[in-house]
Amino acid sequence: MRTIIIGGVAAGMSAAARLRRLDEARQITVFERGAYVSFANCGLPYHVGGVIPERSSLLLQTPESLASRFALEVHVHHEVVAIDTAARTVTVRDLVTGAERSEAYDDLVIATGATASPGPSAGHVPTHTLRSVEDVDRVLAVLDQAGPSPRVLVVGAGFIGLEAVENLHARGAQVTVVSRGEQVLSPLDPEMAAPVLQTLRGSGVDVRLGVTVTGSEPGRVLLSDGSSVDASLVVEASGVRPDRRLADAAGIVVGATGGIAVDGRHRTSAAHVWAVGDGVEKLDQLDGAPTLVTMAGLANRHGRAVADDIAGTGPEDAVPALGTGILGVLGTTVALVGWSERRLVAAGRPYRIVHTHPASHATYYPGAEPMAMKLLVDPATDRILGAQIVGGEGVDKRIDVIAVAMAAGLTASALSQLELAYAPQYGSAKDPVNMLGYVAENTATGVTRSVQWHEVAAALDDGAVLVDVRSPAEHAAGAIPGAVNVPLDELRTRHGELPVGPVVVHCQVGQRGHTAARLLMQLGHDVRNLDGGYKTWAAGTAAAA
Repeated sequence: MRTIIIGGVAAGMSAAARLRRLDEARQITVFERGAYVSFANCGLPYHVGGVIPERSSLLLQTPESLASRFALEVHVHHEVVAIDTAARTVTVRDLVTGAERSEAYDDLVIATGATASPGPSAGHVPTHTLRSVEDVDRVLAVLDQAGPSPRVLVVGAGFIGLEAVENLHARGAQVTVVSRGEQVLSPLDPEMAAPVLQTLRGSGVDVRLGVTVTGSEPGRVLLSDGSSVDASLVVEASGVRPDRRLADAAGIVVGATGGIAVDGRHRTSAAHVWAVGDGVEKLDQLDGAPTLVTMAGLANRHGRAVADDIAGTGPEDAVPALGTGILGVLGTTVALVGWSERRLVAAGRPYRIVHTHPASHATYYPGAEPMAMKLLVDPATDRILGAQIVGGEGVDKRIDVIAVAMAAGLTASALSQLELAYAPQYGSAKDPVNMLGYVAENTATGVTRSVQWHEVAAALDDGAVLVDVRSPAEHAAGAIPGAVNVPLDELRTRHGELPVGPVVVHCQVGQRGHTAARLLMQLGHDVRNLDGGYKTWAAGTAAAA
């Protein structure tokens, strides 16, 4: 039996290595059009920035090492240019000699991944992506020639673009990033993206939003708003799309998302053909619909699952995708899982929101770092629909806990019951994840009613009075227009000063506001607490400005 795998790196090589462990007798052949079949593609930007100083650290396996350990037949610089599913053959082109030949298979795995989305040309300025080792070599060559403080334009403010920004900045480049969208990191909701923008601009990065590249002149890139940016290099990071060309030509079904359609075991519409990786549709965990998720963890996991199915040892369908991701940007960590508020609104799906602003560990222990957390919850079932966290230390473990909770089907309120590791240098007795659960439970049971940052103006228009329960000094340092300052410790004796009618209370992050809301509710007031407090309102309104 012979299995041919088209494409290496994460999905392809995971499938090849797992299949060999399951079947020693099988002939396994891998065709990779690039020069490297197994490399750390997620580490590429960090070699540019010098965080990973040695290029060789990125190269995980070679054809020779794979042949020695796994008896794999690996051909680099070989591109599969056609698939004949009826004859069960592929046409392979040797990219060195140009010669083509036909190779027969019993089983075929397509792991061609995704390709960079084409952007407007900046032809007068060297333009490269950051998707391969060869890309890194080209980028470094341009930077070395440009001198100690080159000007670089990054096109795209998503995950790949901001990783490029961070590492170019670390290298000493003067970086400008442009995005057609009105915020950085479009998967985030605006109030969560605002701190990331602040980090970028505070670090000296020139961020241009709502613009695109329209052309170039020698040493300069032209933008759609009529401005221009001096640049020695353009890094194209405006996104990726599934590489579906082989599937299209072979008559293999492609889904509505643009990815290759597969069943729960990654089988395509063609017999004996599987597909896996960034070019393939996944099922979304929330609604079960096909979606695109380009994450290395899924690529590796699904490559392994394909091998199990080919070998006949994998009876279970793939677990739906959550879309868990994390990113470091100039000292700020951004993490997310599940759906955003924007996506829920677009789908017409009801939701409830919880914002909190905890510290990474006990504040009395030195070094605690702030974080902003957002939890999205189904109001009818208390199911967790998504989460976003922006901060420093500790963001990673909190998003992982929430991702596990979602996979296990825990409700938002159940987060309060999780027994998580605690010592003051690592967390708090009430961990930030527990606190999300407490707030979610309070809102679910009606103990506290809340209003969101983008609902404040409408509430005031409808006649609500806004009460700031922070200290006078906090109020003077920054206040929501129209707010009346009645400090929390005076509220019990001064609540009679409040006019009859609805009241919205707020503090800095929501906790004192909750205490105020409980007090006023029991004193007969119709009261809601501003979720996430002044801090969330300030971030949201800044993003909307």
